[in-house]
Amino acid sequence: MKLIRTRAVALGLCLGSAAFASGADGDATIRARAGNSEIVITTTSRLAGAIHSLTWDGKEFINSTDHGRQLQSACSFDNTPTAEAETFNPTEAGSRRDHVGPTSTSRLLELNAAGNHLRTRTQMAFWLAPGERSEGQLARNPNALSDYMLTKDVRIGYERWPQVLDYRVTFSVPTNAQHTYAQFEALTGYLPPEFDTFWQFNPKALKLEPLSYGPGEIKAPVVLATADGRHAMGIFAPPQVQPFTTGPSYGRWRFKAERVVKWNCVFRVRKAEGIPTGDYAYRMLVPIGTRDDVEAMLREWTGRPKSLTDPVR
Repeated sequence: MKLIRTRAVALGLCLGSAAFASGADGDATIRARAGNSEIVITTTSRLAGAIHSLTWDGKEFINSTDHGRQLQSACSFDNTPTAEAETFNPTEAGSRRDHVGPTSTSRLLELNAAGNHLRTRTQMAFWLAPGERSEGQLARNPNALSDYMLTKDVRIGYERWPQVLDYRVTFSVPTNAQHTYAQFEALTGYLPPEFDTFWQFNPKALKLEPLSYGPGEIKAPVVLATADGRHAMGIFAPPQVQPFTTGPSYGRWRFKAERVVKWNCVFRVRKAEGIPTGDYAYRMLVPIGTRDDVEAMLREWTGRPKSLTDPVR
């Protein structure tokens, strides 16, 4: 997944993923009380169980459009200037070819949802189908459906804060894969255009500070908010020491013409002799609320990472 999923696809291609659409039922809702409102999260079969909607205080936080603009995860491998991320890009919600169609090339294998807790396991589609191009670069994948798996575990609420997602993901790299570089977009959120006031959290001053539209990545947690500060969403990942790994880093983008804004949290793994196959697990906290709510949560979590590094459930 590069930056955004807005490129149009012919209608005939939008229906091409029907053969991969079988699997678990992806329509589910979890919810929990959060202040004077509640957080409600909705997943859909159309998106292979990826998060289609998150509402709080009467406000929609996700700009779900095609099969890329959700709250979801993706990965890419062996990226170079002539073979960028989208050319080998397993993506939770589906493929570019799925576009605004009713099905996903990704295959949902398992979904459990109860109360405030969601768990899914998905066989991810490649973003590009074989033979497709991104920015003129040819897809490197030989199939539409990858062998790369994503398990996500999402719980509304963490410690004393009800307005946060405790979000954990595990990417499973198949045993026959041979890579020297992996880029794990552990989580990305595409938000409506009114979340156009960008902030970064200064860990020394313990406060939010204005942030440009970028685009690009920084080391500080990112927050996207409405201008009045009544609604905001941020992203925070504690230090997670793993071999050959850098991150977390946080990106932000504003796509004015497409009327969407985006944040992400990225980890990168490099090893010249080849990265290990198997599981790569990451944990994040997604604070939701007013700008002041989100700032208070980030302030409390900063500087005490040990309490945030227990393994994926």
